[in-house]
Amino acid sequence: MQKFLLIFFACFYTLKTNAQQLVVYPAPQAVVYAMHNDDYTVRVRQPGGEWQDLYEYNVKVDLDKPQDASMVYFDFSGTVEVFVRKNNGNVQTVKIRPSSYEIKPILNGTSIIFTLTDPKKISIEFDGDKLHNLHLFANPIETFHPDPNDPNVVYFGPGVHTPKDLPGEAFNIGSGKTVYIAGGAVVRGKLLCDRVQNVRIIGRGIIDQPQRGVEIRHSGNVTVDGIIVLNPKHYTIFAGESDHIVIRNLKSFSANPWSDGLDFMSCKDVTVDDVFMRNSDDCIAVYGHRWEFYGDAKNYSVTNAVLWADVAHPINIGVHGNTGKTGELIENLLFKNIEILEHDEDDPSAEGCMAIQAADMNLVRNVRFEDIRVDDFQEGKLLQLKVAFFDKYNSAPGRGIENIYFKNISYNGINNSPSIINGLDNDHLVKDVTFENLRINGRLINSIEEANIKVGEFARNITFKNSIK
Repeated sequence: MQKFLLIFFACFYTLKTNAQQLVVYPAPQAVVYAMHNDDYTVRVRQPGGEWQDLYEYNVKVDLDKPQDASMVYFDFSGTVEVFVRKNNGNVQTVKIRPSSYEIKPILNGTSIIFTLTDPKKISIEFDGDKLHNLHLFANPIETFHPDPNDPNVVYFGPGVHTPKDLPGEAFNIGSGKTVYIAGGAVVRGKLLCDRVQNVRIIGRGIIDQPQRGVEIRHSGNVTVDGIIVLNPKHYTIFAGESDHIVIRNLKSFSANPWSDGLDFMSCKDVTVDDVFMRNSDDCIAVYGHRWEFYGDAKNYSVTNAVLWADVAHPINIGVHGNTGKTGELIENLLFKNIEILEHDEDDPSAEGCMAIQAADMNLVRNVRFEDIRVDDFQEGKLLQLKVAFFDKYNSAPGRGIENIYFKNISYNGINNSPSIINGLDNDHLVKDVTFENLRINGRLINSIEEANIKVGEFARNITFKNSIK
């Protein structure tokens, strides 16, 4: 109780010394107990300073068997020390992922201490438990705080906010608006951007259990930056027939059916950077036409991401399109510097951490995967490139897949389900696929056989080249 009294009767607490800052946000009093998970006690401090308590949020993960995990967040610059105590049971081992960050905690009984010098989004796993783990989001310091009295600002301050129109469960956002969700704020309703331009949704707060977190429809120049979305009933961010979308520093959890992370239908000029997505459907999906959205999908940059698909795919491209005409193009996509922490797809015909499944007369071309590190996963394949037709979703197969480049891809694990590359027939091919510096369990791969890939008769020009030894 003393801990709650310390952190919940203030908006937030900031420590600042020279270039170093630490900002801690309490939960609103209305959710102090309702959203808490007591599996862990987490504190942070600047070196030599006073420990500050964090509020440990409960987050639902894994649709297959929903579990209660934990999440904390704060902002800092300079250096910060983190203390974590596991409150239930003994501890033998602890691991912090992504492993490439090389964060080495000091374990003492049931507690650990480690240091961060840069913003990070990490999973702390005691004794290999990935379902009741602690997610820690150390954000950069905010550089912009809008004026709450500005008529072009929709301001959600610390506290709980619910839409007035409960049946719609939405806050309608107009053109030219800046939506600010402050740290310590909990918004219970989706943010709807429908036929609008020039919208920013920013802050450090939480959208909690919406129908969809942010919905972007027939709109342009929409930015989402810094917020957290917890357990939406469906998508975290849903975008249809929109352009110039920027998504940065987004954190997401979901454990409901069809609770994808980021789904884009016929969108162009999309930037996704520095996100953490733990979802119970595809983390990131790029499609053509679906529902009332039409048009090609072009010019995507997805960088510096951590993707954790408790169900389905970390990356899925091409399943939906427009068969009413000649099909659509999905082209010019970049996925770079990405950590894949899980992939669990039950259907062998649809598996793939990196899945391009061209269906509905889509032509998918010019896709680059670079600097991607894949941990061992529960069920699936490292990659699948195929011209597809799914009875459940499609009315026609895709037209083809071409010019796909994999560079500096590494997989470490024991899952040996073979990857697949294949078209449908001689008129619907997968062609011009290049692997440069593919590594599996540390071994540099030089051939289709070493890569454990089944290449079908309707695939052409699959090549391997290594620029390192």
